[in-house]
This record gives sequence, C-alpha cells and structure tokens, in this order.
Amino acid sequence: MNYEEARVYLEETSKYGSVLGLENMRELLGRLGNPQNDLRFIHISGTNGKGSVLAYLSTILSGAGYKTGRYVSPTLFSYRERIQVDGKRIEKESLAAHVTTIAKAVEDMKEQQAGTPTAFEVETALAFLYFKEQNCDLVVLETGLGGALDATNVIETPVLEVITSISMDHMEFLGNTLEEIAGQKAGIIKPNTAVVCAKQKREAEKVIQSVCKEKNCVLKTVDTTRIRDIHYGYERQSFTYKHWKNVEIALAGSYQILNGALALEAAQMLGKVGYPLTEAQIYEGMKQTRWRGRFTLISRQPRVILDGAHNPSAAMELRESINLYFPKEELHYIFGVFADKDYEKIISITAPLAKHIITVQTPGNPRALPAEKLKEAVEKVNPSAEAAGSIREAVKKSLKNAGEKGVILIFGSLSFLGEAQREVEKETNCGGEKYHG
Repeated sequence: MNYEEARVYLEETSKYGSVLGLENMRELLGRLGNPQNDLRFIHISGTNGKGSVLAYLSTILSGAGYKTGRYVSPTLFSYRERIQVDGKRIEKESLAAHVTTIAKAVEDMKEQQAGTPTAFEVETALAFLYFKEQNCDLVVLETGLGGALDATNVIETPVLEVITSISMDHMEFLGNTLEEIAGQKAGIIKPNTAVVCAKQKREAEKVIQSVCKEKNCVLKTVDTTRIRDIHYGYERQSFTYKHWKNVEIALAGSYQILNGALALEAAQMLGKVGYPLTEAQIYEGMKQTRWRGRFTLISRQPRVILDGAHNPSAAMELRESINLYFPKEELHYIFGVFADKDYEKIISITAPLAKHIITVQTPGNPRALPAEKLKEAVEKVNPSAEAAGSIREAVKKSLKNAGEKGVILIFGSLSFLGEAQREVEKETNCGGEKYHG
C-alpha cells in the first residue's frame, strides 16, 4: 500500500465501531511479534486532562534528551498527529509500510475466524510498531475509552501510570456510578508500579487507593492545598506547587493549573523509577508545552478560542475559564457535539453565558448530533440560537456577529475544531502559525 491506500484502509476499519476488550488486540499484536513488549510506557487514564498531561510529560522528556513517543486521539489537523516521536509526526512511508503489515495480519485473523480488530486497535498496533522502529526510550500513551478494557491496556511494561481527574462519562460503557468508572480507569494499574493521581472525589479516591494497595503500588496524589501564587492568563499562566516556584505554562484554562501540578508530580516520580530529570528540564518543558484545542487562542482580533469541552465536567471547566478570563465580554459560541454525549447538561452549564449560539454538525462522523436538533436543545436554555449548514457558514456568521470586541468560543467535539480553525484563519488572515503550537 502507498500512503493514500493506507488511509483508505484505516477509514474502512472504522465501520467496525468501538469494542471494549483485549482479545482482538492480543491476537493482532501476537501476529505482529508483540512490538509493545520492547517498549516502556507512561500510561495515562482519566476523564479530563489526559491530553494536556501527556503533552506536558512528552515535552519535558523530549527536551531532556529521551526519545519519546506520544499516542493521542482524536487529532485536529492531521491524521498523522496521533503518532509522534519527539513532536514529529509519523512519516507517510512508515505509516503505509506498517499498515500493509497490519492489514495482512487482520486478513489472516478474519480467515481463521480469530476476530476483527477495530480502527482504534489497528491504530494502536500501528503506533507500537512505529515506536519500536524508532527505538523510543519512553512512550506516553493515553487510553481511548476507560482503562481496564481499553486496547492500550494490552501493555505489560509501564514504568508509571497517571490518572487524571475522573468524572461521569461514557456511562453506557464504563458504569453508572463514580466508583464503577474509577474502577475502569484504575484498570491500567499494573502490579508493583508507581502511580501518580490527580486529586479525586472521595468515591474515586477510595477505589484507586484500594487498587494500589492490592497491587503493591506506590501512590502519589496531587496535594491541591500546596498550589499557590497562581497568575491566570489566556496566553500565559504561572503557579507555584510545593518546591516548584513560578512554573510558567502556555496552556490556558483554569484547570491547567491542576493538570500542571499532576505533570510535576509525574515528572518527579519518573526520576524515582529510572528516568531522571533536572529541575531546569522540568521548568523548560512545562513552559514549552503546547496542546491545541484546549482553551487555545487562535485569533486576537477578534479573540477566538478553541476548546474541546465535550462532557459536563469539561463544560464546567470551560465556564470557569470564561468567567476568569472574559467576565464582562460579549460571548458568541459555535457548538457541535456527539449525540452520545450528555449535551443537555453541557448546554445548561455553558449556554446562559452567551449572547448568541450557532450550532453545527460534526462532519463525517455517524455519532454527530444534527445541528438542528442541537439548536432545539440550546433554545430551551438560551433562545438566541441558530443552526448552521456548515462549519464555514458558522464561522462567517459568528465573526460578523462578534465584530472586533466580542469573544468567539468554538467548543464541543474535538473532531470539528481543526476545520473550524482553518475557516477562522481564512476569514481573519491570522495564519495560525503562532497559535498552532
């Protein structure tokens, strides 16, 4: 296969949907020589903040000289963004070669009735093959859905597990209580390893503590009482945590202070498990981290923010950030979300703050909620709403409505943010280079 053929193949595998469980993954990787067994991982689970913490840690490690793989999903601008080594995307030639190998293994599995891997399983196998080819020192890996039964949990060689903030999400797959969901997220924890955890609600905290005790793991939890001297800003922020003074970060959002503290704890723990980092390397890595789609400023005039708030807890964080950075500004939203999300709760949290809301349908995704149906839900909370026929139309209208003084927030499903940014750049001539990160 060439690159274009490989991409078509990957698109076709998406028709098999999402299936929790490790049987197919183990079967596929076994046929590929189990490349994951030759790698060492930092495995990240949680509800919100996984991508940001992954970005902090992989930037710190790359800057410190460790050859670092990162595997994330979804991505905003390029399919190849999801598989990177030291910030560089997988080469088209490598992707094509590895997908060709995987396709042969998948075909053999089908013929022998040994299972049919999903798109995420195929992509995860692709990542493992590439990271082995690149001889990565460490791979920073985030779960796709849950933890215990997520395809990434096939790994057996983590050096550190990181658990970000846990809240109610994907209840149809993970459970109806916070304890059940925490049990799934904690499923990535392997015996005799080190675990770093965000401050959790009591129900989730008890589950994680119990799993760590049962598996003889060292557990370190962020002490939020020791975060101080916070200076907020939507282009640059700083905070002090324990002995780390005036840590600068370029990621915006009030929640990034907590994500930053978790990354600092994880960086310190890495030194204890054989991957030492200097204080200077940690400070510089935190400062240099960029992560698109997390309260990201993409235009200054007018001010346009992208944010992947796609569940109620992320919506609460978005509302906090809006109140923090833009307490008196006129707000205009462009909002799109998947039908399987608790969009009515997201609307109840965010919609009252907006002057006007334009809804969109995420293109090319069967899970997307139609713009008209989303508009009807928004109108129950804020009557100033309309449905756009395309993301381009939504951007044009919102820019006109906001003028130079308004603030535009484009949020919801990460899967449409990349197209939205491209449309904003076309209309405002901001070019995007400065804000892409």
